Amino acid sequence: MQETEQIIDESLLRKERFSTRPPVDRAFIEKALDYVLFKIDQNLEAFTSKFPSASSQNSVYQPVDNVEWTTGFWTGMLWLAYEHTGEEKYRRVAEKHVMSFQDRIKNRIVVNHHDLGFLYTLSSVSAYKLTGENRAKEVALEAAELLLTRYFEKAGIIQAWGELADPKQRGRMIIDCMMNLPLLYWASEVTGDQTYHQIAYQHAKQSAKYIVRLDSSTYHTFYMDPETGKPLYGNTHQGYSDESCWARGQAWGMYGFPLSYHYTGDEKFIELSKKLANYFLNRLPEDHVCYWDLIFTQGEEEKDSSAAAIAVCGLLEMSKRLPLTDGVKGYYENSALHIVHSLAEHYTTKDEPHANGVLKHAVYHKPRNTGVNESCIWGDYYYMEALVRLLKDWKMYW
Repeated sequence: MQETEQIIDESLLRKERFSTRPPVDRAFIEKALDYVLFKIDQNLEAFTSKFPSASSQNSVYQPVDNVEWTTGFWTGMLWLAYEHTGEEKYRRVAEKHVMSFQDRIKNRIVVNHHDLGFLYTLSSVSAYKLTGENRAKEVALEAAELLLTRYFEKAGIIQAWGELADPKQRGRMIIDCMMNLPLLYWASEVTGDQTYHQIAYQHAKQSAKYIVRLDSSTYHTFYMDPETGKPLYGNTHQGYSDESCWARGQAWGMYGFPLSYHYTGDEKFIELSKKLANYFLNRLPEDHVCYWDLIFTQGEEEKDSSAAAIAVCGLLEMSKRLPLTDGVKGYYENSALHIVHSLAEHYTTKDEPHANGVLKHAVYHKPRNTGVNESCIWGDYYYMEALVRLLKDWKMYW
């Protein structure tokens, strides 16, 4: 397997696409965010005790208990709404959710996976950062402690799914985990215990080394031998094929590596994120919203608006870490604006009054035909986060 310096940088192949900014000003972003708040208000009563399903059915999220890996995204939207507006109605529901997440971690309700980061960063770390509520801090720290138990020291990775002894999942890491690592980095900062940081950093380095391919594309998942630390093989779970590049996975990497750079200062992560971004941007269709797998660049395959929204957050986080002397910094900023413009103009549910999601044309799991051409709750969250980022110097929940 390659060291990160050996990974090929395609560079941006059509810089002219991103040489100018689209018609996106503050008023445009505020209008787009107002629509998100409108949809949150519509959903507030239905999703106070329950949570939106991971993806919609016929454009409608169904109410579910706090058992999915995705429930934190709705709570994260409520915290963003509270932060943006100051309205207590959002805080009240979000704090009720923190109690639900406390019960979930205390009673170990469907927490046997690495997505504790998604769940507890957006529900509880955010609560602590915004309100100083000590209970939220303790809940998040308990989740971080549980996440540590999934670490294999010799392999240097956090296992993604299932029982650690499950032969189908043992030693498997996935690109999504780059977004779960901030829970550990944060835990290290608030406790002073470097174990959290060291494990997160090691997993990030292993992801960079083995999940990222030589051409700057990414595997969705990669297997390591937990006993010897030997790298085994990469494959997909939700992409088109083992050797294709699942769009949402590439977007997770585009956002996750800059976050690890933020916490570690390791320049390799920011350089790697540029390479991943170039690969992603070079495969965008004319409307700047990616297909569900980057093997597709035109045709009738479904787009994935949720992957596009994640990518925007990654591009914005990466761009602010680049110096003004970086010759492509402006292109990355412009590309983020082009994607946001397209999402706001053509990918929201504004013309579908029966829909209760924000973004349409997302894809959850194409191989299983689950949540295809629907709303996905993480897409709604990252779209909202992107809009907030474009309005101010946002202090991250991650």
